[in-house]
Amino acid sequence: MAFFVFTGLKQPSLKTHWYLYTYVFIMQKLVLIRHGESVWNLENRFTGWTDVDLSEEGYRQAKRAGELLKKHEYNFDAGFTSLLKRSIKTLHIVLEELDNLWIPVQKSWRLNERFYGALQGCNKDEAIAKYGIGQVQLWRRDPNCHPPAITKEDERYPGHDIRYKDLTERELPLTENLSETMDRVLPFWNEAIIPALRKNQKVIICAHGNSLRALIKYIDNLTDEEVTRLEIPTAVPWVYELDEGLNRIRHYYLE
Repeated sequence: MAFFVFTGLKQPSLKTHWYLYTYVFIMQKLVLIRHGESVWNLENRFTGWTDVDLSEEGYRQAKRAGELLKKHEYNFDAGFTSLLKRSIKTLHIVLEELDNLWIPVQKSWRLNERFYGALQGCNKDEAIAKYGIGQVQLWRRDPNCHPPAITKEDERYPGHDIRYKDLTERELPLTENLSETMDRVLPFWNEAIIPALRKNQKVIICAHGNSLRALIKYIDNLTDEEVTRLEIPTAVPWVYELDEGLNRIRHYYLE
């Protein structure tokens, strides 16, 4: 959080004296970061909710992100991440670099990557060869287009995973588009992250390409076409500067 003080002269009316006034503008920073490269990123596979680890480069990327934040003297009061190890580990590595491992970190399935249905585990080039680049691009980027669904008997169905035992059947996806990802991310934003920001806490969110894309679409009020073109690199801190009403002033990648 930063304070900007503006001082000037003001005359309320022609019959009163000029007086000195001061206005304090409070600016907060919010940091978003996509997890480091995963093993399936390296293998060019659709990952979704499959809980794959970071690649060796992914570990290095996370460490460099932490070093970059440390260089710019960032510290945090609260962290938020998904239930998937590539995101959890990235945040852990970043916080370790900052000596911030002690801060509370809240994990939620609502920050998980988009559920890619039957595409999960498939090589993207093989999917393009089978379905065509236009169709695959629609599945990946069109906010309203669903990838092929799995069935509840599929081993990839999240209902078989103990970490999702408290989710309702309605909350357990068979496939998911970006709009549906946004629908599940935003309640967590409003119920968990916004209250932390309103307490003037310094917040870092480590999540996934599409859960972050959903957040950015909301914060920046992007159109469907704009969010389709949005690319989010792995493990590069994305900084939002927010005003007192938590409206965006500007955003940028940290360098």
